Amino acid sequence: MRIFTAIVAAAALFAGAARAETIRVGVTAGPHAEIIEVVKKVAAERGLDIKVVEFTDYVIPNQALALKDLEANSFQHEPYLKNQISKTGWKIVKVANTIASPQGVYSLKYKKLADLPEGARVAIANDPSNGARGLMILALHGVIKLKDSNNVASTIADITDNPKKLRFVELDAAQLPRSLQDVDLVSINNNYAVQAGLNPATDAIAHESKDGPWVNIIAVREEDKDKPWVKQLVDAYHSQQVKEFLDKRFKGTYIATW
Repeated sequence: MRIFTAIVAAAALFAGAARAETIRVGVTAGPHAEIIEVVKKVAAERGLDIKVVEFTDYVIPNQALALKDLEANSFQHEPYLKNQISKTGWKIVKVANTIASPQGVYSLKYKKLADLPEGARVAIANDPSNGARGLMILALHGVIKLKDSNNVASTIADITDNPKKLRFVELDAAQLPRSLQDVDLVSINNNYAVQAGLNPATDAIAHESKDGPWVNIIAVREEDKDKPWVKQLVDAYHSQQVKEFLDKRFKGTYIATW
């Protein structure tokens, strides 16, 4: 009788496991990868199995999502997604906000922007939205002027005043931390900064405003946006467990937006 009961219990457990839906979620290495591991644990308790797929750049996660190699991704802000969609036509949509993290600029040579010499070399991301983000930080602090300081698609061509004659170098976002040794100032996305051992809250010499368009998001294919697993994923991300992890692990560098 005990053997029969054990077999029935095991069968029930197996059937429950079989019913758990599995989705693949793409993230970039660093904080987004750390956060999704907590989301994964919460989701598992609620019947959703998440397979984490880690990337080292910003381009492939959306491409993988569009090509159905992922069900969702969590690594980008909405301006970046919109920029990629404008070029590719991918049917990808935002389904939830995740975290906010005021980005900073870093220097190994200078402690404040006012110390930058004439002709200083400044490295920014070579993708349009994150490149704009770096320029907007400098404009916010009066180092340069832009045609429209709120334009999330600003480029070097939109600089209308550059009194220090700064020289801009555009690099892949993932390579920016390495350029600290070679240039005078670098604008680094926070996930790459943290991955490189920098603390955006204390090591950056200037930050963008907390009230900006750069809130990170969860994205899925448009055809999937109303599927039940999407709500499960969002609810797991927006859980108290994840919020507590953010507070404890990142101490204000990454902030819950829900």
